[in-house]
Amino acid sequence: MRNVIGVILGGGQGMRLFPLTQFRSKPAVPIGGKYRLIDIPISNCIHSDVDKIFVLTQFNSASLNRHVSATYRFDSFSGGFVEILAAEQTMEATDWYQGTADAVRKQLRRIHSRHGHEVLILSGDHLYRMDYRGFVAEHRQRQADVSIAVKPVRREEASGLGILKVDADGRIITFCEKPTTDAQLDDLELAVAPGEDPEARYLASMGIYIFEPQVLTSLLVGHEQSDFGKHIIPAAIEKLNVFAHTFDGYWADIGTMGSFYKASLALTDAEPQFSFHKPNAPIYTHQRFLAGSRLLGCRIDHCIIAEGCTLVDAEVEKSVIGVRTIMGAGVRVYQSIIMGADVYESKADKLRNQERGVPNIGIGAGSIIHRAIIDKNARIGKGVIISNDARIDEADGDGFHIREGIVVVPKDAIIADGMRI
Repeated sequence: MRNVIGVILGGGQGMRLFPLTQFRSKPAVPIGGKYRLIDIPISNCIHSDVDKIFVLTQFNSASLNRHVSATYRFDSFSGGFVEILAAEQTMEATDWYQGTADAVRKQLRRIHSRHGHEVLILSGDHLYRMDYRGFVAEHRQRQADVSIAVKPVRREEASGLGILKVDADGRIITFCEKPTTDAQLDDLELAVAPGEDPEARYLASMGIYIFEPQVLTSLLVGHEQSDFGKHIIPAAIEKLNVFAHTFDGYWADIGTMGSFYKASLALTDAEPQFSFHKPNAPIYTHQRFLAGSRLLGCRIDHCIIAEGCTLVDAEVEKSVIGVRTIMGAGVRVYQSIIMGADVYESKADKLRNQERGVPNIGIGAGSIIHRAIIDKNARIGKGVIISNDARIDEADGDGFHIREGIVVVPKDAIIADGMRI
């Protein structure tokens, strides 16, 4: 496995997750109270003994670079690394990455410089836990040119994913990107579900690929196709040995605001389908050395409370509360994601805030938040009500945005005392 090179695709501008991606790249978006999306594929690689990892990104990569460099440090004798490869001007190319395949194409020289036996390509915005060792072993046993991880899904999910069909040996014979017609769906449906769910009779690409290095080069060099799912994979299926590896565990593509919100709140279930902690395979992240959270006179139900928080007389239900969150007396939070703060404010900071007439970082006393995402370092004043009671689907306002019916308060935003959203 140490001869496998991991390549994590950081994604483009991430507009479907705006404003969470206004100041950071998509893999740097916080999740689960204390983690970032990039922690999931990197941790999966580490537990699978893949310790040579490149992360390809181009938009707002500063916070991602800072997180990766501060978190993932391998010892001098392992040869392992996690390296950011941002888009750059070279003698051969002066433009930005045009898509997932183009990003890998422009970094082939660095990827191949590590002389890997296989290249494992991953996405930076998926939530799942997977041991890649079985995937790689199956790829080698079949002597495949390309292998694709697939997940059984139901018919209603199939239209939004890349669906493929395999023969008796697991070789992919048909691929359709987001089939919409009944004829397409009928043709791709399997007679028997391959997983535990009898209704999941479609195989969806997870956007996880293994390529033989020379095959990857032949598919990318000399071609202008920019995307793996739309261009490279269909072309490979036509002329190469491309096999499917079935994965039947939990997997969620959280590239949209709705999917991010749904997956985040699902973490608070009594028995969540995905848990960040597993004794032998935890998800790693930056060590902050914060004290445990203090909850004074609170009622908490089905929540995740990260470390370093202070909550006073708060009522919090079905919510994720991030690191260093400060809540004033009488705050009510329901079905929301509070991402917390990067720093604590000192008494001098709070005095200056008072002089400037701005709230402190955190949530002011008496505020009510329902079905919202509050990004880091937001300043929510006293007596604020954030609740999309009008069921508005999309909107932009002063200090907030509404996406897919969810109110999102951006990073560093200021919501004045008594404001209603």
